[in-house]
Amino acid sequence: MQVERAQSAKRPQSTPPATRKELEKALEIVREIGARKRYNKIDFYDPYPYQLNFHETGSEANQRLLMAANRIGKSYCGAAEMAYHVTGLYPKWWNGRRFTKPIVAWAGGVSNETTRDIVQFELLGSPDDPEAFGSGAIPRSCIIKTERKPGVPNAKSMSLIKHVSGGNSSLFFKAYEMGVDKWQGRSVDCVWLDEEPSRELYSQAVTRTLDRRGMVYMTFTPENGMTETVASFMNRLQSGQSLTNATWDDASERIMSMKGESGHLSEAVMDQILSSYSPHEREMRRYGRPSIGSGLVFPLSEDKILIDPIHIEEHWPRIAAIDFGWDHPTAVVWCAIDRDTDTFYIYDCYRASKASPAVHAEIIRSRPNFVPIAYPHDGNRRDSMGNPGLADQYRNLGCNFLLEHFSNPAALGENKGSNSIEEGLMAMLQSMENDKFKVFSPLSDWFEEFRMYHRKQNKVVPIRDDLLSASRYAFQSQRFAVAGKDPTWTNNVEYRNYGII
Repeated sequence: MQVERAQSAKRPQSTPPATRKELEKALEIVREIGARKRYNKIDFYDPYPYQLNFHETGSEANQRLLMAANRIGKSYCGAAEMAYHVTGLYPKWWNGRRFTKPIVAWAGGVSNETTRDIVQFELLGSPDDPEAFGSGAIPRSCIIKTERKPGVPNAKSMSLIKHVSGGNSSLFFKAYEMGVDKWQGRSVDCVWLDEEPSRELYSQAVTRTLDRRGMVYMTFTPENGMTETVASFMNRLQSGQSLTNATWDDASERIMSMKGESGHLSEAVMDQILSSYSPHEREMRRYGRPSIGSGLVFPLSEDKILIDPIHIEEHWPRIAAIDFGWDHPTAVVWCAIDRDTDTFYIYDCYRASKASPAVHAEIIRSRPNFVPIAYPHDGNRRDSMGNPGLADQYRNLGCNFLLEHFSNPAALGENKGSNSIEEGLMAMLQSMENDKFKVFSPLSDWFEEFRMYHRKQNKVVPIRDDLLSASRYAFQSQRFAVAGKDPTWTNNVEYRNYGII
């Protein structure tokens, strides 16, 4: 009997079945947790180290860029920060900028559709599902009302958000395609730009925050290459600016989040994603770095090279250059070199299309005629009837063209230089970066081309590049520059007298 009692004691005791009331209670708890996770998503934000760093930089920097790889959570990082700012519901771990009262904020993307599908989605929830309203970074309980954007299905133009201090924040959704004028007018406290804006639009956003001592932050992958905006953060970081660069490694399974969770990107997933990109995109997509061979040819601010007109000294050698055109313009630049400081100045330019050499020659002759003019190799090309090439036509019209077409300076040990475009562009860029390349401020046509001059897939895009091409010929032809007082020039002038050959 004692043995039976002992064996009975060792048997596991069966748990009595849960009552209906207990089951309903448990189900209610599960539903509550699910609802909280869905409609109070920000409470479950578990940032990676790079995201924490980005948020923290906001305590000192009012202009920030998160330049990141694809698929690592950069947009939600931007949305989470905006949610904290418009609600004031900062977590205990928050070490970034805090707004202690309701704010006016803008959140924007490239188009109305992408703003809806990315920015609005991350902040308010899926725009296509009414049940998903409030499932974004901003808690549903904090969203007082929204206003529809006319003409864009399911898109919002504004949302009124309850702030913990009392009162309401105003969050406006905007798109770059609306134009810069739609980003003007009122002052704002905080601007989030998801995807890279134009330099003009970014400057406008910064301007809107100045009187409120507000902030602008951007989250994007640098798909446009080394643009002026990217270059300003990568190469010329100013006081009050901050750059955070994040790669796939910053969200890999080897990385631990703040709460100790592994990153969401495994090696297998990364390999799979990488295989879907073309080779020239992989560096940019994986590491969040500007695409090689894409973006502005001269990725620096025009303020770096712009100068108010100064007196051109008589002893400064001068050189001019022409780029021939018909449908696209014929373009000419006139330049001077201060040998004492090794500074190259573009002080005059001309650009016109669908005009004969005689028309252009008249303009050229109105400038100092002692200045030699460099020209590209197609100037020596005769037509099918054997008529003189353009260079000879201009010479016959009294223009001081060099005897031979343009080439870069010869390398050491070489008799003649190449026609390489990149060689000339890199020489110009280096001179610009060293403050040795200046352009007079009234030359608006030149600066128009400068702002648009860019590469795509490793090639310079030959559109609206006429003055820039002429500038390259002139810059690389400085060895032919001469000083003078504009003596009367004729076709019979001896170039040797001017040290040209």
